[in-house]
Amino acid sequence: MTIIGMLHHRLDPRTVIKSYAYAAVAKAEGAQFFYFTPRSVDFDKRSIRGKVYENGDWHEKMMPFPDVIYNAGSPEKLSVSKDIIEKLKKEIPFTTYSIGNKWNVMRRLKEAKEFEKYLIPSEVVENVDLLHNFMAYYKKVVFKPIDGRKGKGIYFISKSGRTNFEVKKDRETTVYSKSQLDELIKGQLSTGTYIVQPYIQSKTKSGQIYDFRLHVQKNGEGEWVITTIYPRIAPNGSIIPNINNGGFTNYLDPFLEQEFKEEAYDIRRMLEHFSLSLARHLDEIQMLQFGEVIDEIGIDIGLDDQRKIWMYEVNWRPGCPPAFYLELDVVINTIRYAMYLANNQKQIKREIRQLKKNKGISEVKSEITQQEDNEDKTEIKREIMPQQVNKDTVEEKPLPIIAITGSAGKTTSKAFLASVLSEKWNIFESKDYWNTTEHTKKHKEEINASHEAVVLEYGMAYPGIITNHCSIIQPNISIITNIGLAHVGNFEGDIKGVAKAKSELIHGMDQNGLLILNKDDENSKYLETQQFKGKIITVGIHSAADYKAYDIQYKDIGMTFKIKLQGQEMAMYIPILGEHHVYNALNAVAVADFLGFSPTDIKAGLNFKKPPRRLTIYNCRDDITVIDDTVHSHPQGVRAAIDVLTNIAKQRKVAIIGQMRELGNLREEEYRKLGEYIYEQDIDLFITYGFRTEEIGAAAKAKGMDPSKIYHFLDKEKLHALLEKVIKPHDTILVKGASKTNMFETVKFLDQRFKE
Repeated sequence: MTIIGMLHHRLDPRTVIKSYAYAAVAKAEGAQFFYFTPRSVDFDKRSIRGKVYENGDWHEKMMPFPDVIYNAGSPEKLSVSKDIIEKLKKEIPFTTYSIGNKWNVMRRLKEAKEFEKYLIPSEVVENVDLLHNFMAYYKKVVFKPIDGRKGKGIYFISKSGRTNFEVKKDRETTVYSKSQLDELIKGQLSTGTYIVQPYIQSKTKSGQIYDFRLHVQKNGEGEWVITTIYPRIAPNGSIIPNINNGGFTNYLDPFLEQEFKEEAYDIRRMLEHFSLSLARHLDEIQMLQFGEVIDEIGIDIGLDDQRKIWMYEVNWRPGCPPAFYLELDVVINTIRYAMYLANNQKQIKREIRQLKKNKGISEVKSEITQQEDNEDKTEIKREIMPQQVNKDTVEEKPLPIIAITGSAGKTTSKAFLASVLSEKWNIFESKDYWNTTEHTKKHKEEINASHEAVVLEYGMAYPGIITNHCSIIQPNISIITNIGLAHVGNFEGDIKGVAKAKSELIHGMDQNGLLILNKDDENSKYLETQQFKGKIITVGIHSAADYKAYDIQYKDIGMTFKIKLQGQEMAMYIPILGEHHVYNALNAVAVADFLGFSPTDIKAGLNFKKPPRRLTIYNCRDDITVIDDTVHSHPQGVRAAIDVLTNIAKQRKVAIIGQMRELGNLREEEYRKLGEYIYEQDIDLFITYGFRTEEIGAAAKAKGMDPSKIYHFLDKEKLHALLEKVIKPHDTILVKGASKTNMFETVKFLDQRFKE
């Protein structure tokens, strides 16, 4: 039987509410549990005068040294018994170790690089001048104690008029003069170390501030699991969602559905993957630097308006979630992990040694020193402040009204461009996939004098539709992404008919405006540009163009490329996979550069909010990767998605392709070409779904693909049953299909079936 000792600074377990829950769960799990303080340890007799819960109360008993210790007390209050605790650590495994204060955690993450992009720029405030310099750059800042807890002592500071400052603390807002603010800051600095950060807030549709708590633990197999993820919402009038400041929680799924609609599922999975990845990363850092393992963390994060994650804090030993059944989940994981730890010490030490060997590390600290947890502010490395950037002045021009059409890439080009222009301007962006003429009528009613630019998507399936769009809102800047086979069945299979319909944008826009075209797109030569009197700018990758991307590489969950911009070479990153999306980014670069945006603004804006279900990556257990591309489907897009699959796959490549609509008489030919392409890309397992899609598999087979690797289904349940049998560890699976075929159901099935 495993003996678990709960170490705490308080003498009486009845004053530690959670002690009863741990005693009860330990008994249910078949472990012996007792509570003790450092002073009750007798090293000579190897015994501890502990408290055992029996018959409804705590009773004192002499206990042998436990097999494992759950360290539950306050590090500050236990520090008076540091020698005893260090001696215990040498003999008995502890379930949890301090990962340092919040500043040290962030510094470790910054040094390790992998999660650096999620860190909010921070600086230790050594004097009031530093705070004002920081505010000159970031405008709105958070001023808070370096070791703050429960949302206490946080000030939100912003400029109010030319000389005053607005300071929010808890639910109170006060206007200070500069001298008054300086006195406030000096007073707080005299009480301890403070840091300053830019104020990044997440807001609900109703205007309330919220954040997410991600609570992760190790389980009875020593694996990281998600205990819970929940939103914390600030009360009206407050900007602190912490529960101790009156904030309240909500269930995750209803909250995401309400706030994010069709993005809800993707955001949930993003939060889940982030929490587990960060926990494993911090655990690895702890092992490499200190030879220890950690068992539980709470991560507080926000999402900006581009759905980018920003880390507010990482808490060692977070408080229990505010729901009884979740509190029991926390206790169950803790007890089971303690039992695992007691029985697997040799294995864990071997894993740590192997990790160090792999990383080439020979010297390891044995503990987190108090000097690190309490290091003097003068010894803390300061973050380098970003250099001041002079705001570009843009020559006054008419309101830029930008319309985007094309067979593929409209929505992503719109999202890129809106993100870049939002770096400096208040813009109007057409919603989601709203691109019909009825949508354009609604947009016309919503555009107002506050908007400094308008970004719209013009869709079409038949001749005359884009002319109608332009009669409602006439653009002065237009982008035609490409001319492909989407809707070609509505034009008697003639690609020139598609180009003619897209050319309605050229004829309907301001004839002295700006037109962006894709130099690499062969079918764009059919566009009717002869009579256009305005400026034409080209983008490209493989051809000489006004804006040409080169040195394109797959990187993490996105792409990097280089471009010559305003006389300098710029390295760009976009958080979406596929060379075809580099073209969409180039469209945004070209327009923003024309409108006078700086290369820095353009680079920042390209880190955009990716449209949902556009080559979204789901990381599942056993190193299985699922690629979700289930919004639109046409031959050009399928090839692009297959290219992504072949570029990121670690081992086997699995392609699940749904029906493509509106190909008309070209369906048979295009299905044949696609089947041949599947064979040429050396796909390991090819599955088709939907009416007549077996023709794609037949073409792949005719080209030489092994028939045992090809499957076809009309029944999604049978398709899913096959996937349960054939998917293996390390597989990368592409699911590609139009929304009308509901291929997203297959994405959800795979994600849930192979969930981490």
